[in-house]
Amino acid sequence: MNNTHLHLVVNHLPIIFPIVGIVLLIIGFFAKSEVSKRNAYIIFILGALASIAAMATGEGAEEGVEHLPGVAESLIKTHEEAAELFAGFSYFVGGLSALALFASLKDYTFSKIMPVLVGVFSLASLFFAQKAGTTGGEIRHTEIRSDASTPTSTENLRVDHDD
Repeated sequence: MNNTHLHLVVNHLPIIFPIVGIVLLIIGFFAKSEVSKRNAYIIFILGALASIAAMATGEGAEEGVEHLPGVAESLIKTHEEAAELFAGFSYFVGGLSALALFASLKDYTFSKIMPVLVGVFSLASLFFAQKAGTTGGEIRHTEIRSDASTPTSTENLRVDHDD
């Protein structure tokens, strides 16, 4: 497995974990289940760790694709900036979740507000997750780029002449 492949394997995890965590957190909030909330916090912590892995493999992935046809340096740069911003949010949510988990286990008074704080910041992180994911996809998937043109039926035909 090369660096690009490894990045493609791990880069979806920091996006998936917060989605699962939010669902668990909502269940825990409305069911008043500390177990569900604690599991959500653990999922957010795993999401932050997955962000570390995605960021660590990003540079190697860049080196693997930057010279391929159709790959623009500007697309890579845009993705890198979006990924750094998302990673920062992910690390923050992971740290906040670690604090929330600790507060919940120790039954501290402020643990009651933690699901709301973690929920708000994790929802905000999904905005940045979408940006990082979309800009990453645009590097190789020309069909999702905002400047992608719809090919006509004859645009991709190659005609060889024997004249």
